[in-house]
Amino acid sequence: MQLHFGSRQICVSPPRLTLPQLSAAMFDRFVQPGRLALITYGPCAGKVCTIVDIVDQKRVVVDGPQSVTGVRRHMMPIKRLSLTDLRMTLRRGAREKTLKKELEKGEILKKWGETAWAKKLNAKEARKNLSDFERFKLMVAKKKRSQAVKKALKKK
Repeated sequence: MQLHFGSRQICVSPPRLTLPQLSAAMFDRFVQPGRLALITYGPCAGKVCTIVDIVDQKRVVVDGPQSVTGVRRHMMPIKRLSLTDLRMTLRRGAREKTLKKELEKGEILKKWGETAWAKKLNAKEARKNLSDFERFKLMVAKKKRSQAVKKALKKK
């Protein structure tokens, strides 16, 4: 913006806008070797894998290992992965034997099983596998619980 004062011109720049200082980092889950990830699409959807190597900006090499999680070593687009908070120290391109050793040493899969995300996926899978009679029993139990809650609230 320019201001004119008689024969003088003064250039006034608008105040610089700075990003607010964040107390925490903007991102905390990075694509890096050793990061545990959940496969969200494809034949291995719903399984947990470990990033072993980075191919380029959009693809990584993942490994289960197959004997532990059922995911063989293959290349996968990052879009098909959901990164978790869990990470182990692993070098790029680590062998399956090294990966198994690190998984056992850090008890990574045990920690994954204790997260709310894993529990939610297990509950979803359990509901999906209910038989017709089990769904009926669940419906009846929900009705009884609802009636008990209504009765308790009505007394007050």
